[in-house]
Amino acid sequence: MIENFFEVHHVNKNSLARTGVMHLPHGDVQTPVFMPVGTKGTVKALTKDDLEEIGFEIILANTYHMYLRPGADLVKEAGGLHGFTQWNRNFLTDSGGFQVWSLSKLRKIKNEGIEFRSDIDGSKHFFTPENVVQTQVKLNSDIQMQLDVCSGFGVGRPEAERALRLSSQWAERAIAEWTIHQDSGYKGILFPIVQGNFFDDLRKESAQFVDSLGTPGLAIGGLSVGEPAEVYKEKLQYTVQFLSRSKPRYVMGIGTPEYILEAVANGIDMFDCVQPTRIARHGLYFTKKGMVSIKQARYERDFGCIDPECKCKVCTSYSRAYLRHIFREQEILSSMLASYHNLYFLHNMIHEIRDAINEDRFEEYRKNFLDNFHSGEV
Repeated sequence: MIENFFEVHHVNKNSLARTGVMHLPHGDVQTPVFMPVGTKGTVKALTKDDLEEIGFEIILANTYHMYLRPGADLVKEAGGLHGFTQWNRNFLTDSGGFQVWSLSKLRKIKNEGIEFRSDIDGSKHFFTPENVVQTQVKLNSDIQMQLDVCSGFGVGRPEAERALRLSSQWAERAIAEWTIHQDSGYKGILFPIVQGNFFDDLRKESAQFVDSLGTPGLAIGGLSVGEPAEVYKEKLQYTVQFLSRSKPRYVMGIGTPEYILEAVANGIDMFDCVQPTRIARHGLYFTKKGMVSIKQARYERDFGCIDPECKCKVCTSYSRAYLRHIFREQEILSSMLASYHNLYFLHNMIHEIRDAINEDRFEEYRKNFLDNFHSGEV
């Protein structure tokens, strides 16, 4: 496989929280890392220059969406995702398994792969572990994910067992295909995904199997799929004990400060979510004192900034009154500024987390952050 891909720099005393670095084809990525989601090749309402200005080293794109439109062959012709989007840092691509899973009335899961109909035009398609790897190679993903089978919170054991069996088989098939492309000069890496739903024995079986596959990194799936927060915490803590500490570990689909801090405390290195930009389009801003809903009437004559502790260009340039005005008028600028601020906030939070880990004060930082965030003093 790939030597020296990941280095652990420091493990916090009395905690699993750690800092490190991933060496990827388009530059190093410091961990822990929050990765903004650019589902269709763009992080909504932001330019690639905005993302570079904030300091992100890796973002996401989604294989399902890029495969349907504009098509992987076109993206390859443009120079992969980097040439097509002009984002010259790293891309992680989701396999599309979650998106196909969410199309419950438009897909059929078979042993060979997933048959589905496009949510755009109803056309029929078939994803296999092999052709999903091939698609991500065309996209020139720096990190690609295996095709897996998701199962939601509350499903019965037979469905969870089938999803686990197929995900395990598909991981082996994906790795075999990825190895072929590695031998042909493709530099991106592949992560297999832990499944097992919320059954402890299945999660243990999946984690041990995925860890045994010898890939450079590992992903934990099947969490943040509608379960209560306490269940997320319990199953995350249970799962990580079966995963190698020498590899980066990625929990898919988390993006709130509470969930990020819980993940870091359990030794997770990578996370992503659409939530920061999605809530931005609804007028919600992160602050150190909690969430601000800018639509509220109390901000009509509030000429202070969103967050006095934030140094982003939104907080240093615009008042709450103005931001409320452009949100109410449905100006495009509202989504742009709110999205910029929310991603800046999380990126800055991650920097603070890394500093706290390196100085062996992560648990203190976590407690103080959450105490302030839940203080209700906004």
